[in-house]
Parts: sequence; C-alpha cells; structure tokens
Amino acid sequence: MDTVLLLTILIVIFALAFDFINGFHDTANAIATSVSTRALSPRIAIILAATMNLVGALTFTGVATTITKDIVDPFALQNGSIVILSGLISAIIWNLVTWYFGIPSSSSHAIIGSVAGAAVSAAGFKVLNYDGFIKILEALILSPFLALAIGFIVMTIFRFVFKNFNLEKTNRGFRTFQIFTAALQSFTHGTNDAQKAMGIITMALISAGMHTSSDTIPFWVRISAALAMGIGTSIGGWKIIKTVGGKIMKIRPVNGAAADLSSAMIIFGATTVHLPVSTTHVISSAIMGVGSAQRVKGVKWGVAQRIVITWIITLPVSAIMAALVYQILHLFF
Repeated sequence: MDTVLLLTILIVIFALAFDFINGFHDTANAIATSVSTRALSPRIAIILAATMNLVGALTFTGVATTITKDIVDPFALQNGSIVILSGLISAIIWNLVTWYFGIPSSSSHAIIGSVAGAAVSAAGFKVLNYDGFIKILEALILSPFLALAIGFIVMTIFRFVFKNFNLEKTNRGFRTFQIFTAALQSFTHGTNDAQKAMGIITMALISAGMHTSSDTIPFWVRISAALAMGIGTSIGGWKIIKTVGGKIMKIRPVNGAAADLSSAMIIFGATTVHLPVSTTHVISSAIMGVGSAQRVKGVKWGVAQRIVITWIITLPVSAIMAALVYQILHLFF
C-alpha cells in the first residue's frame, strides 16, 4: 500500500478515535451539573447529550475550517501526514491520562498544541501560521475569563429576580429548566468540539493531495466525526462528571442552570466567529463564576487551582510530546 494512503487512513482512524474520546472526556462536562442536581438521571442525560452533540456537530463547520488552515498551512506542510498523525497520537495520550485521573483538561488545548508541536518538530517555528495561531490562542485564553464573568453576572441576576420566591418551588422550576440548558450545552459542545477532528481530517486530506479546499469540509468527514463524538458521549465520563459536578462547589438547580446557560453562550459565541474554545474550561469557569456570585468561600479553590494548572500546562506538554512522537514516527515513514 502507498505510504501516503496508509498514513491518511491511520489519521482518519486516530482522528475519529480522538473524537470518540472527546465524547466521553469533554461531554461529561455538559451534563455534569444536571446529573449532580438530579434534574436528569445519568442514563437520560447521556442519551440527551449524545443526541444534541450529533445535531450540533452536523450544523456548523466554521471551527473545522479554522483548524484546517489557521495552525499551519496544510498546502505547505512538509511530511504533513506524519505531522498530523503525531499530533493526534499525542492528544489522545494526554486525553486518556487526564481522563484516568479525573482532571477536566482541554481536548482543544491538547490537539492544537500537539499539531503545532509536531509541525515545529518537522519544519521549525517558521511553519506556524502566526496570525491564525495567535487568534486561536487568544480565544482559548480569554474564553474561561469571559465564562467566569458571565457566570457571575447570570447568577447575580437570578439571585435578584428570584430572591422573594419560594425556595422549594424555585428549585423545582430550575431543575426542569436544567433539562433545556443541558440540551443547549450539549448542542453547543457539538458545534465546537466535534469540529476539531473534522478540521484535522481535512488537513490530512489536503496534505495528501486528496482534497483541494481548506474552506470546505467533505460531508463524509462531518458525518463520521459527528457519529464518533455521539458514540463517545453515550459511553459517559463519570470521573469528570464527579469533578465538575460536585468538587468545584456544591451545585443546586439554580447554580446548574446559571452555569449551563453562561457556558453555552460563550461556546456558541465562539462557534459563530469560527474560533475553537475549550468547552471543559469554559464550563468549569462558568461554575466558578456562579459560585463566586453566591459566596466566594463556597468555591473549592483547591480543585479550581488544579484545573487552572492543567489548563496552563496542556498546550506546552502536548506540543513537546507531539514533537517527540514525530521524531519517532519519522524514523519509520
């Protein structure tokens, strides 16, 4: 079999595996609050999340085109297939390690850092598309802070509007509202996170001379990536649900609804301007913002600190790992 074709097939397999892992790794965040407040049973929450992820993944492609062309130029990438495969292997390893330890790390940081690291290992820093790469980094860095602020504002509004309402009835109403916010959260997750694997596969097809446009995503790529994420979501990610849904703060229905609504706004806003963000860190930050609006001491900042540290180290660690993987693979291909 031709080496380029073999590498392209491997990339498609690993990209879909990345999307599958992303499904149970990151989508757990989308339903964590609704499960922890018992607005939804775990089984129903997973079915809802898988369905809405699939719908969201098939609805938009803007983030996919950004991934395809804004990290590196796929038309000018030397040993592009090996670079992309190295990036995928590195991102998958990082996702599995952090999932095993129940740490809500970012699949977005991992795949973007890994592709950049492998590309630099292959052709030096000049290969990076700095305008696009910096734009992506800005979105990844700013989005958690925006989520923190929006979460604080939304929870403050909720507290003001419902301050004179009966607590039991209010909780019951917000528990019902959480079904909607969990669905919205899962939909926005699909519009952003599933796009990353689509962009990676399209980049590989261009590098292999099998696709000619960085602005269009083949339909079969969209379908396969969406299905992989939907199936991954149906597996669930209970370690991360436990961390996001209870260890950051004690979550009540009003908190969960405020956090879900806040993070969904940030994620969908990023999708509309074609920018990838870390759904993990947006959701976690929104929960911290909501908790701070109620009582700063109510947020378990030790857990939050662990999340922030992982947020900071994921890009460089995944980049270095991918650079090493590239050097190993390059010996064989």
